[in-house]
Amino acid sequence: MSDLLFTPFRIGTISVANRIVSLPLYLAYPNEDHEVNELVLDYYEEVASSGAGLVVVENVTIEPCGLGNPRTMLVSDDSFIPGLSRLASAIHRHGVPAVLQIHHAGRYAKRPDRIAPSVLETWGVMPKAMEQSDIERVVGAYAAGARRARQAGFDGVELHGGTGYLLPQFLSPRTNLRDDAYGGDSQRRMRFPLEVLGAVRAEVGKDFTVGYRFMADEYVPRGLTLADTVPFAEKLAVAGIDYLSVMTGCYDSFQLPNYLQDDAKEGFMAPSAQAIKEAVPTVPVIAAGRIQSLETAEKILQHGMADLVGIARVLLADPLWPRKVHGENKEPINPCLPGCAICQKRVMMPKPAFCGRWPKERREKFLERVGG
Repeated sequence: MSDLLFTPFRIGTISVANRIVSLPLYLAYPNEDHEVNELVLDYYEEVASSGAGLVVVENVTIEPCGLGNPRTMLVSDDSFIPGLSRLASAIHRHGVPAVLQIHHAGRYAKRPDRIAPSVLETWGVMPKAMEQSDIERVVGAYAAGARRARQAGFDGVELHGGTGYLLPQFLSPRTNLRDDAYGGDSQRRMRFPLEVLGAVRAEVGKDFTVGYRFMADEYVPRGLTLADTVPFAEKLAVAGIDYLSVMTGCYDSFQLPNYLQDDAKEGFMAPSAQAIKEAVPTVPVIAAGRIQSLETAEKILQHGMADLVGIARVLLADPLWPRKVHGENKEPINPCLPGCAICQKRVMMPKPAFCGRWPKERREKFLERVGG
């Protein structure tokens, strides 16, 4: 059996040296000015030097009312382009292409002016139901954010349609209670995210990669399942999406027993990726879900479950993971442990996250740098 993990691949206009994708991982590293800072740059320098073939930068928010955390980068104004350009350059210095994930938290925004498809209590707050003017503004903000990403030197953008944020909030029958052109049956619930993709593509052109972080299953009652998301993947394919990065679960399911049980399993999201790949065989698909070993990664690729594998917390725990599985570094892999949630707890505080698997000296230096 030949190894596929370290063979080249093409995603839209991007050529990657191998099939390992550094997935977007929110770590609360930006300051509350929402700019790229030295902590962000140092993190992505390390990620870009890891041996991964592609780096996708964490959720960068398209307008202030969509901020899911005060320590988040913004792409809502041209003034943010210089900082984002520094970030793209830091990744490119290592010969690795860079994609910027653009994002709106919707009802999960930690803002008093949060908006959502429908009025649905979230963390004790009722968001405002989006009016037509809000929809048009947000669609335009996605397009403008993509344009700024291109100006900053990124090789593509990824629309954040995962984790239960704004795009899947429109798609889900659980969170979209509208009875207008953007809600009701499944076709109307697809309208908003498809309009976003159309506006982004019109803004950046066909020679710029546009991907989608794709939530295949919400893991909650009345939520999205493959019965809803497979037809949506087919619509995205027709609309010209360049890749689908498949994940499962949302904030409302992350602490539920069924999700926690699956989250402990290596490669647990791969079957969902396979279902999407089978539905849209011509679209590159990225699989995720605690892929810890070369054997699991190769199985996913060899069985056609996905075209690439994505790692996030695994790479935070061991920034040398790609080089170790390639045999360049003979040291044992430092695994991300199921049940360890130090990084997630830090983010929710919100404080810059570190990994509980880091050596003591590294943890201590990091805490000294960020002030505890």
